[in-house]
Amino acid sequence: MPAPDTAQLSLPLEHTATADNNRHCLLLGGQRIEYTIRRSARRHSITLMIDEQGLRVGAPQRASQQRIVAVLNTHAAWVTRKMTEWHARRPAPFTWSAGAQLWVLGKTLTLIPDATQDSTRRHGDHLLLPAPANNSQALARAAMEWLRLCAQEWFEQRAAHFAPILKVKMPLIRLSNARTRWGTCHPHGRVHLNWRLIHMPPSLIDYVVVHELAHLHEPNHSPRFWRRVEAVLPDHIERRKTLRTDSHRFLLP
Repeated sequence: MPAPDTAQLSLPLEHTATADNNRHCLLLGGQRIEYTIRRSARRHSITLMIDEQGLRVGAPQRASQQRIVAVLNTHAAWVTRKMTEWHARRPAPFTWSAGAQLWVLGKTLTLIPDATQDSTRRHGDHLLLPAPANNSQALARAAMEWLRLCAQEWFEQRAAHFAPILKVKMPLIRLSNARTRWGTCHPHGRVHLNWRLIHMPPSLIDYVVVHELAHLHEPNHSPRFWRRVEAVLPDHIERRKTLRTDSHRFLLP
């Protein structure tokens, strides 16, 4: 077992808390632009990236706010155009009601309330919920309980599949409600996986599972770690990219 460090896989969700000192706002071309600054001592230039969280600015540790704003103004046309596209593709607000659809393993299920049922069950592409149609809180509660049960079962099955391939002992799988991580590998063989992954296509879930199990060998992101991941998932780079760029499409707003 590696040294008792905790390895984590960042979760680029819109659910990520934004009430921090890295969150800023600027008026560009008459458009109010919110952005997050991520500083790094290793970075030597200012970069701009728009993903599911919106606009992110990568900056050197000592870059002044004035310098960052100057870069944003220089690229104002590109930023405003891309942010307009970003707002247009954001999912509509989700309402817990009959006929609403949520993603499970990359496919949509339609919510069907049925107060005569004793438990939640899946029937084809429908999710039958033991709740009255006019009670959104009961619908949400029943659906969330089912999603977490589904997540626990699926994650354990995939971990059991990949553990012998990676030559690691089957870890204890626990569900996480973290706002900033997809998964965390703890020392002594315990892996926490964000329950929201159950919304994702199986290929993306597998990437996170393999990523965390590989940390049981290497509690870091060294070349040796990535070689272990690549040996199991040769297309891991593409899966990781898809997780970062498309994950927001499957999550509840």
